[in-house]
Amino acid sequence: MPDHNTEASGGQEPLLELSNVSKHFGGVLALKDVSFSLFPGEIHGLVGENGAGKSTMMKIIAGVHHEFDGTMKIKGREVRLRSAGDALANSIGMVHQELSIVPDLTVAENVFLGTQPLTSIGTVDWAKMNREAKKLIASLGLDIDPTTTMGSLPVGLQQLVELSRVLFSGAQIIILDEPTSALSPPEVKQLFDVLRRLRSEGRSIIFISHFLDDVVAISDRVTVFRNGQKVITEDTVNLTKDSIISHMIGRGSKGMHMGEDAELKGDDQKPVVLSVEGVSDGRSLRDFSIDLRAGEITGVYGFMGSGQIELARALFGKLPLRRGGLKLDGKPVKFRSTAAARKAGIAFVPENRRMMLFRTEPVFKNVSIAILDRIHRLLVKPAAEKKITEAHIKDLQIRPPRTGIALGSLSGGNQQKVALAKWLTHLPRVLILAEPTRGMDVGAKEDVIRIVKSLRDKGVAILVLSTEPETILTLADRVTVIKKGTVAREFSTGHIEKADLLAAA
Repeated sequence: MPDHNTEASGGQEPLLELSNVSKHFGGVLALKDVSFSLFPGEIHGLVGENGAGKSTMMKIIAGVHHEFDGTMKIKGREVRLRSAGDALANSIGMVHQELSIVPDLTVAENVFLGTQPLTSIGTVDWAKMNREAKKLIASLGLDIDPTTTMGSLPVGLQQLVELSRVLFSGAQIIILDEPTSALSPPEVKQLFDVLRRLRSEGRSIIFISHFLDDVVAISDRVTVFRNGQKVITEDTVNLTKDSIISHMIGRGSKGMHMGEDAELKGDDQKPVVLSVEGVSDGRSLRDFSIDLRAGEITGVYGFMGSGQIELARALFGKLPLRRGGLKLDGKPVKFRSTAAARKAGIAFVPENRRMMLFRTEPVFKNVSIAILDRIHRLLVKPAAEKKITEAHIKDLQIRPPRTGIALGSLSGGNQQKVALAKWLTHLPRVLILAEPTRGMDVGAKEDVIRIVKSLRDKGVAILVLSTEPETILTLADRVTVIKKGTVAREFSTGHIEKADLLAAA
């Protein structure tokens, strides 16, 4: 049913209203009977775990998904938006978490991208464009030279410039997706000042975020999603961070699902293999420290954009560090390339399997790629590659059990097993796994969990990075929570629940 709220609306009719909206993808129900309203001059927080339905609803509002059950109204008029252009024509604009800036162009060129003012002879009117861009940016309380190259600005200012582009389009409804995930505290304050100014002008904002402190600080109302359904919409003054978490995870289901809680068994007597000491990359990581121990799985939990992926890339020689350092067996090391990291015994399975696998090549070539220098001296020996792969197929239960089949024909779970098999012929000292079970069915997840724990029992120091608390609680012996690039909390022994991770993040 519609969720009118007189305190939030001040007696006004909703600017945007969804009633009993459901959305299927094949046989999967992504949204079930959701009603949602947004009033003029309101900042409305939207929260929920990954897969709760937030993104699906936003894509309906933004015109990406137009096949759905239920109704959507703007200013009381029923609409069915079929594209981003339709959304824009109805005064809806969105600033995505991954900014769509062009770093090599100027600030003004980014603001007017695709809509540059022209002179009477059809050339770009640079003076007018710079003048109008400066005026628009100044309206947000910013003092930025419009001729500055966009890529030279801090992330926070880049985000505000992109917001100014949405405002220039005339949007009255602004959707912000994880707007504070990469911002420092001063940048968050600056963004909030801008949002409050926009609210006072009558603009309406949907603020999507995993960072509940930010949601409570800026929102007038909050809507919580869980399992494709709206759980509650409430005035923020009546909510706390803990009560929001309770609604997100559902207290009634506690203990009913794998990964809801865990007994941590961190052992400080185990030797530290890799020590990360106060590392910063100048953007996503800020004075982050962690120790990885032999025969132990260390979990790093945080929301998307918190710095986990940058940490993994830095440890595997893909991302240079500006401050801090690494120690391997107590000795300082620098990994200036992935080859240097591999030589030191560091292995990495990224969150996107396509980054390290060759889908058109056979399984055995994907497995042997990491050890070619060990099994081939002068001549390629496919027979040796296949023999090694056959052993891994049997041990990891890769299906179908064929060395010559194209990798792309395997399921996602079996592709992940192949990605792990790359590093098993010669065990690494440290294995870094980013989102190791994402997108898998239950059976495949159980297989991968079994494989990872068996590697731990063989003495490998394992780092698991995930935005899914269930994955961390199922695998980890100890847990570090990362928040905006720094350590928020550490858990090493004793009982821990999903709510503890969400609260710390």
